Amino acid sequence: MIDLEQVGFDYGGGALFGDVSLSLPAGSFHFLTGPSGSGKTTFLKLCYGALNPTKGRILAFGDDVAAATRDDMATLRRRIGVVHQDCRFLDHLPVADNIALPLTVSGRDLAQEQQNLADLLGWVGLSERADAYPAELSGGERQRAALARAVILSPDVIIADEPTGNIDWDMSQRLLRLLVDLNSMGKTVLIASHDMSLIRAAKSEVQARVLRISNKQVQLAGADL
Repeated sequence: MIDLEQVGFDYGGGALFGDVSLSLPAGSFHFLTGPSGSGKTTFLKLCYGALNPTKGRILAFGDDVAAATRDDMATLRRRIGVVHQDCRFLDHLPVADNIALPLTVSGRDLAQEQQNLADLLGWVGLSERADAYPAELSGGERQRAALARAVILSPDVIIADEPTGNIDWDMSQRLLRLLVDLNSMGKTVLIASHDMSLIRAAKSEVQARVLRISNKQVQLAGADL
């Protein structure tokens, strides 16, 4: 699904990554870990095309992301769902309308998507909160709403940046099960997380590989996690 070939990236003040080569195959489940400031968010942005590498190339579904046209990028962003760390919503719209925004942007007929939207709200446990506004949601509800919005177009890849960073353990487990469900449907999942307890819990449910950022490299972590 996503392939990095000798990828490097720097901000001008020195290299953040250098010569990173790895693949995220279809149906795989990966965690990305590393200390604060190591570049986890930057790595995710490279994977979904928000940043281009300063060296090497990134292929998404076989195509070079750096060479993508505007239309190509629109297609790419329908195939990669992203759960951002800050979970931004439009505060003047209720939860259901926020989740449905990708449908509106892609030109879908919302009237024909109402059952799919209702099913998705039920899947993330927010049916009774459909008419609530973002300010009325708990942290866990916001994260589940963000996940629902990221997957409403049925993307092939789901990328989540610290999705459990601001919620309690029980809610983290609930969100993890939703991501495991997506993986069982054949979706590729990549999660940036510093929560080693969560990673260990996931490895008991799914064949999760752990990538660690260290010394400007992204390496497969050992089996001791």
